[in-house]
Amino acid sequence: MLLLLALLLTGGLYAVLAPTSADAAPKTATADDVATGEKLFQANCATCHGPSAGGTEDAPSLIGVGAAAVDFQVGTGRMPMQMNGPQAQAKPVQFDDEQIEQLAAYVASLGAGPAIPTDDMVDPAQGDVANGMALFRTNCAMCHNAVGAGGALSQGKFAPNLWETSPRHLYEAMQTGPQSMPVFNDATITPEEKRDIIAFINEQGDVSPGGLDLGSLGPVSEGLWAWVVGLGLLIGLSVWIGAKSS
Repeated sequence: MLLLLALLLTGGLYAVLAPTSADAAPKTATADDVATGEKLFQANCATCHGPSAGGTEDAPSLIGVGAAAVDFQVGTGRMPMQMNGPQAQAKPVQFDDEQIEQLAAYVASLGAGPAIPTDDMVDPAQGDVANGMALFRTNCAMCHNAVGAGGALSQGKFAPNLWETSPRHLYEAMQTGPQSMPVFNDATITPEEKRDIIAFINEQGDVSPGGLDLGSLGPVSEGLWAWVVGLGLLIGLSVWIGAKSS
């Protein structure tokens, strides 16, 4: 009896004192959201993706891509595309937040796929920056540079700079693998590890404890500085000394 009372008391205290988050659960889409999203899709997306979102010669099927893919592509301005090219580029967003949610709700209704992450899942303050650095440099640095500054790929494609990308869009990019990027599902990089990577990227950008960042492009710009400026100064100094001695 004493043990039972102790368990009940412990459970009651936990229920009262445990912290709760208003953003713990994602917003549930309504039938109206889906219907409005379908109208937006038909007006803005069906030309390329087809009236049933099954894809065409010009664009892939969206069935099963999930709400996260729509939120990333439309929320970063990559979709609708402005012009054909090696890859869709970020540009000013064409829809407001409510319309993006409605488009995402419609596409999500077509087939199961990654959902839009909650605020807790993408909160950099809850991530481990050191672990995020190790994960980023193992999985991402070969394309995005060691600090997320971006870099060139083949056939006119490129890995974009990540410093201005929101934490939610960073998470969604890992979930959905846009453009040339591979998909990092939860079996490859866990949700907690994704948050660690976001925390690491959040620490980059304008921070340059070593002085001038030289574009944050690593040994390329540093070597260029050493050869052009450093070697140039040495040659100039040698010429000056030779001229003075003659």
